[in-house]
Formats: sequence, structure tokens, C-alpha cells
Amino acid sequence: MKISILGSTGSIGRQAVEVIQKMPGFFEVVSLCGGDNVELLRQQIKLLNPKNVCVKSESNAQLLEKEFPKINVFHGDEGLVEIASDKTNERILVSVSGKTGLKPTLAAIEKGVDIALANKETLVMAGDIVMKRAKEKGVKILPVDSEHGAIHQCLSNRKEVEKLIITASGGPFREKTIDDIKHATVEETLHHPRWNMGKKITIDSATLMNKGLEVIEAHHLFDMPYDKIQVVVHPQSIVHSAVEYVDGSVIAQLGFPTMHIPIQYALTYPNRFEGIETRNFDFIKAARLDFDAPDFEKFPCLKLAFEAGKAGGTVPVVMNAANEEAVFAFLNEKISLWNIYEITNFMVNSHENIENPSIEQIFETDEKVRNSVRNLIKDEKFV
Repeated sequence: MKISILGSTGSIGRQAVEVIQKMPGFFEVVSLCGGDNVELLRQQIKLLNPKNVCVKSESNAQLLEKEFPKINVFHGDEGLVEIASDKTNERILVSVSGKTGLKPTLAAIEKGVDIALANKETLVMAGDIVMKRAKEKGVKILPVDSEHGAIHQCLSNRKEVEKLIITASGGPFREKTIDDIKHATVEETLHHPRWNMGKKITIDSATLMNKGLEVIEAHHLFDMPYDKIQVVVHPQSIVHSAVEYVDGSVIAQLGFPTMHIPIQYALTYPNRFEGIETRNFDFIKAARLDFDAPDFEKFPCLKLAFEAGKAGGTVPVVMNAANEEAVFAFLNEKISLWNIYEITNFMVNSHENIENPSIEQIFETDEKVRNSVRNLIKDEKFV
């Protein structure tokens, strides 16, 4: 299968490369896009021999052009779109972070290329548009997130579904108080009990905003109303998600915390092959499975995400942009962890919704909100 990886040097991208290495001869890597982590990208180029690469900055593109004269080198958002538009691809893994993933995803859809999607913002910002265009073009949108990958594997007939059950580990503050959360340090917040992820998604997991984003994704991916999507706290992170059917049957997908399985399934779908985690699961080692309801008072970002998703239009765009900017500010120790919710909630409640936005209006709204949040933080209104 001919594939490209957008975000090859990130957490998902690196694990995708490991999956590819485990299956020699099955994949041909057409393109690698790796931000500006040039050193790691060099290693991946030598390992996978792509015909195209893309980096964030023009200066790094020039460096790679000199080092790899036989490879086509692109840079910036335009480079991502160019690579995503290559019809040589049979599947593209979109694992870049933030709004950067939206344009190349749409470009790939226009060319009829199937998407293995690991970028939350694409569906949170423009789920209606993306899924409509994918349907029109006959393009598969295959989820990479462990939760959505689990639902995808458990889902047979949408008409028979009673509800989707998305599990959440609860993050590092599951057993802490609201006061503990309000005074949490960056180091404490980045200490996730189950998963090793990038900093932004780890902060989102600590506030449960990540789970809220997943709810919105699930709504679009599986065409499921919000009142049929439930979040359940499951600290062991062994049940990745489940589907309950109208007759009371519940089908769940289990596995020890690892992204290799959902990545491999999204890349090889509809087929399954021996992989890195084959014969890894043991029910005896799993020992016990605990479940609980999420605490919306302690984790108000989750409730806010449900509300934003139901509102639709540009409200999820506002929530996503405000949250992301606030997370960056928290990582730079400019605001507290609780300020992330306060800022995001303020921006959502002060927004005048555009119910059926165009792609241009989505990006305009995103940029406007980000500028507003930066100004709020600069003026220390929430500090």
C-alpha cells in the first residue's frame, strides 16, 4: 500500500513508522512530513526512502534539498497540501497537530485518497464539511485515536446502536480535588498515569477537554447524536471504547495502552495482520476493570465540549481555538490550569454563532479567537 505520513516525527507518526517497519513489503512510503525536527526526519528518510518530504520552514527545506538531491522537498502549509494532493497515495495518515491538519485532509479527499485521521481539530472545526465531502468522493475516514478506533471495530449497524461509550482514564487529577487542580503545576499536569503523549494532548487529557473533543469527533465520524454518546471514566485504559446495541448487547474493544494497534488497523483496514502487539494481551494481567461517571464540576471542559458540539456551527471552532491557545499559555506558565476552562468558556459564551460556516469563515473565526485569547492573557485578565 502506498502511504504518506503527515506528522511523521510526532508521537503518532513515530509509532506509525514502527508499524511500517514491522510489516516489510506491505507499505511503500510516498511522502514524509516532519515539522522542523530535521534530525529525526533525516533518520526516517534513510529508513523509508520516500520520494517527497515536507518541513515547516524554508531554511530546513533548503538543508534537506542539499542533503537529499533526489527527493522532492516541500515546506509550510502549502507543502502539506501539495503532498496530500498526490494521487499516488492510497492512504494518508494525518497526524499533524492543530488546525494544520484541516487543509491537507480536504485536499486529499478532493483527490479521492483515503484518510487515516489522527488530527482531532479537522473534525472539531469542520466535521460537517469534511464528512460530507468524503461521502461525495467515496473517501474513507478511518479513525486512529484508540477510542474511535475501538468504536470503529465494534460498530456493525448504526441503525441498531443504542449508544457509543467512550472511555477516559481520568488523567492525573482523577482522585484530586478542584483546589488541587486550580494549583496544579505544569510538571504535575504532564504526568499522565497511562499514556505517553505530546504536551498539548496531555494537558487536554488532564482537563478532560481531550475527551470532549473526542465526543465531537465521534458525532461526526459515526453520525451519532450527542445524546447517544456517553463518556465513562476507566482508569486502567484497557477498554478503549464500546458500543451498546438496542437489544442490550455491548461490544467493547480491549487492549493494554498502546497506539500501535489502532494505527496499524487504520493503515491496513479492512485487513488485519500480525503486528507489534500481537499476543500481548492477557486477561489475567489485566486483573480488574473499574468504571465511574465523570465529574463535570471538577472537569467542566468536558461539559463545555458537549454543549459546544450540540450548538454546532462555529462554536466548536471557538472552543478549540481558545482551549489550544490557553493550553500553550499554561505550558509557558502564564496562566493556571483552571484558567484554561475560564478562558475557553468566556470565549464560547461571548461568540455569535455562524450556523453553517464556510471553510473561509472557519479559519477566520479560528484566527480571531486566537488573537482575542492572546490579548486576554497579555492583559492578565485571567491570571
